[in-house]
Amino acid sequence: MFIHNKRLQYTVRVANPNPGLANLLLEQFGGPQGELAAAARYFTQGLSEEDAGRKDLLLDIATEELSHLEVIGSIIVMLNRGAKGRMAEGVEQEGELYRSLTGAGNDSHVTSLLYGGGAPLVNSAGVPWTAAYVDTIGEPTADFRSNIAAEARAKIVYERLMNVTDDPGIKDALGFLMTREIAHQLSFEKALHAIQPNFPQGKLPGDPQFTRKYFNLSQGEPSVRGPWNGDEFEYVEDPQPAVDGGDGLASVTLSAEEETTLANMKRRTESDPDSMPITGAEMGSGLAQGKAAEQP
Repeated sequence: MFIHNKRLQYTVRVANPNPGLANLLLEQFGGPQGELAAAARYFTQGLSEEDAGRKDLLLDIATEELSHLEVIGSIIVMLNRGAKGRMAEGVEQEGELYRSLTGAGNDSHVTSLLYGGGAPLVNSAGVPWTAAYVDTIGEPTADFRSNIAAEARAKIVYERLMNVTDDPGIKDALGFLMTREIAHQLSFEKALHAIQPNFPQGKLPGDPQFTRKYFNLSQGEPSVRGPWNGDEFEYVEDPQPAVDGGDGLASVTLSAEEETTLANMKRRTESDPDSMPITGAEMGSGLAQGKAAEQP
């Protein structure tokens, strides 16, 4: 059960309308790193979680992400307030209105025309939100790592948004949202490492002959060694197929009937390496009739 409080989690103070900035902020409203994607990700994980503590954590943070969606949406609407009125009432000449919406090359005219200066579930390029942004897989040792990475990416997007505005009220609100991404990362880290062991993810341990083997598959310089391929790994300088000791070919066991059918198909579709067929392209160019192709 949800009960909505009409007061925002954090106060939104916008100095002046700015439809261009509103368009950029859509990245955190309907974008892949945005608040709706985060809320959907954590809700889907929380609903299927069997551990009471992790379930409570996921549903708490999912609900907070919805409150962040409301904060971002409110900022977007406030930034579009002036454009919304001008679009609806046509108070400017057409040319002046278009220039006021496009500003310094932003795409806010699309948002204003299609969505009336509101906060649509699209990213800053106008791409609609999709459930494909939700990468829940139902294994907490994998999902919590994904959550940590998602919060880190969102934190970086908020940093970048803060760098493109000089509105102190917006900077303050975005700074709060950015800080909450850090807090969520810390909670997810604690929850992940409260599961012991948590690596490798899932139940199966993996084949020990390949678990700590590093293949140098990018040829050329620089070929750098570090902790990711150092003494803890067996470093294979020049890997050759097949690393399992087989012939590296794909094979399948077929029944006699399947073998016969496949052989018939192979004969039917066999190419003649000695043929010199005349193609449609050659006929169209005139070469098949002995004519030289005319240059445009």
